[in-house]
Amino acid sequence: MISEKLHARMSRDREMTSITLRVPTDVVDSLKAIAPLKGMSGYQALLKAYVSEGLRRDEAVHLFGPAARLAEALRRRGVPAELIEAAAQDVA
Repeated sequence: MISEKLHARMSRDREMTSITLRVPTDVVDSLKAIAPLKGMSGYQALLKAYVSEGLRRDEAVHLFGPAARLAEALRRRGVPAELIEAAAQDVA
C-alpha cells in the first residue's frame, strides 16, 4: 500500500519553488556532459533526477522502512513518542 505522502509525491502537478544552489563549475560541466547520455533535456533535469533518487532512497530507509513502521506500530499501541525517540537514538 502506498502512503498518502508517497502518492502525492508521484503527482505531476505539484507546487514548485525556485532555489539557488551553488555548485562547483566542474560538477555542472559533468552534469552537462552526462545529461544527454541519459536522455535528459539538460543538466538541471539530471540534477533534479539525482536529488529525487537520493531522496526516495533515504525516505525508503528513514520514513517508510522497517524502523519507521515499527515506530508507528508502537505509537498505535500507546508507547509514548519520547520513549520511541529515545530508543531510536540508542541504535542510531
